[in-house]
Amino acid sequence: METTWLHALGKDQRGSRPRCVLLVDATRHAVAARLTDLVGLANVTVSPNHFWMPRGKPVRMGRGWDKKPAAEARVDRDDGFVGPEVQRHLRDWWLSVVPRANTPNWDVASACEIEGKEGLLLVEAKAHGNELSKAGKGKKKSFTENQWKNHERIGSAIEQANVGLGSVTQGTWRLSRDHHYQLANRFAWSWKLAVLGVPVVLLYLGFLNAEEMKAPFRTEDDWACALKDHARGIVDDSCWGNRLDVNGTPFWPLIRSRAIDLSLSTGG
Repeated sequence: METTWLHALGKDQRGSRPRCVLLVDATRHAVAARLTDLVGLANVTVSPNHFWMPRGKPVRMGRGWDKKPAAEARVDRDDGFVGPEVQRHLRDWWLSVVPRANTPNWDVASACEIEGKEGLLLVEAKAHGNELSKAGKGKKKSFTENQWKNHERIGSAIEQANVGLGSVTQGTWRLSRDHHYQLANRFAWSWKLAVLGVPVVLLYLGFLNAEEMKAPFRTEDDWACALKDHARGIVDDSCWGNRLDVNGTPFWPLIRSRAIDLSLSTGG
């Protein structure tokens, strides 16, 4: 039986996932302040009235657990991030056949205010080097016709992002569906949101001193070096920490770190 909220997370009870849950497990004022502080930009604010996911730890319900509070976000499916028109544009851009198809899940996502306009904070979190995946989306012999259509549409969408981001930074982008896919879809979706007029902060968060993992990040420099090495040759190095102007809409790719000790919150 799942005896604590960590056990309720199943295979995700180590590393970055439980730490993301703890990051948003507090009063609304406290979480808003944490997320605002994490971004660390004077013109980006998360307020207690903004919507974010996850919402906190799984909640004990009798002998079981309600895991919905810990669910990751999908900005094109979960109401509260962007309006229905933007959601539709995102799905149509990414997918040829929408039913039963998946779109990127975000470790943490929050509505926020960026330069006086409603925008999104999107967080991709890691707690050790092995979480930085080089894997592609992959080609499966068992793909159905609809899955192949989506596979091709996703490749086209990522290539659009390469061209668009290249025109913004004047540097080289080699985002790909076929390798470093997670990195590619994070930047591609952030760029597309900005194209649709939604300001974005894409924040890569390194959790420090995750002692249950074999190779935890010890310092912010450890994390930043690992991430930049992982992204080199795929992402334009000049983008990190800088405001990218996408047709007048800001897009900030940031690197941040935070230490959260799981041993301090392991009860039910």
